[in-house]
Amino acid sequence: MREVPNLIACEGCDALYRKVQLRRGEIAHCPRCGTELERDAGRQRERILPLTVASLIMFVIANSFPIVEIELQGLSSRTTLFGAVLSLTTEGMSLVALLVLATTILFPLLQLLFLFYLLVSLRNQRNPQRRPPGFSWLVRAMQSLRPWGMVEVFLLGVLVAVVKLSNMATVIPGVALWAFGVLTVLLTAVVSFNPRHFWQMAYAERSQEEIA
Repeated sequence: MREVPNLIACEGCDALYRKVQLRRGEIAHCPRCGTELERDAGRQRERILPLTVASLIMFVIANSFPIVEIELQGLSSRTTLFGAVLSLTTEGMSLVALLVLATTILFPLLQLLFLFYLLVSLRNQRNPQRRPPGFSWLVRAMQSLRPWGMVEVFLLGVLVAVVKLSNMATVIPGVALWAFGVLTVLLTAVVSFNPRHFWQMAYAERSQEEIA
């Protein structure tokens, strides 16, 4: 959706409408095509920061400890997610390793870091007339990265593999597997925050300053 301080454009049909103040929990739809134009975020902005911090903590834990431990005929093997990426690389599957690295480590981490920076910066911004450095680029980057974060797909694949391997060997879930489970739940809540709300926050703060 393209926005200016007092106008909003429909993503479905490009119709322009004047922005209005939404009541708590209210959603505005385009009368022409029915596309959602805007919704009141309520207190979501206050809740999303601690969820982002918790997600970053779980992300560090999930990538610092072994995912599972496999015991077979007296031999045991364990690895972290990054170790699995390195193993794929050494086995000649560099493209698969790159996809795993990007979709389960790099892109989710960047999205969380960008979100944390923007939330903290806007909360501590003293001058509403100025946006945090890199504001526009980071918001657009978050919107671009969102479809490529696939932690939940990775977790599902690991669970399927664990079930299949349990018939042939002893599989012991590691700390990272539980951390990935918690991270998946947290990310579900975090990604529900639309980056478009950052523009609304900036414009709202600027309008309040102009009125004062």
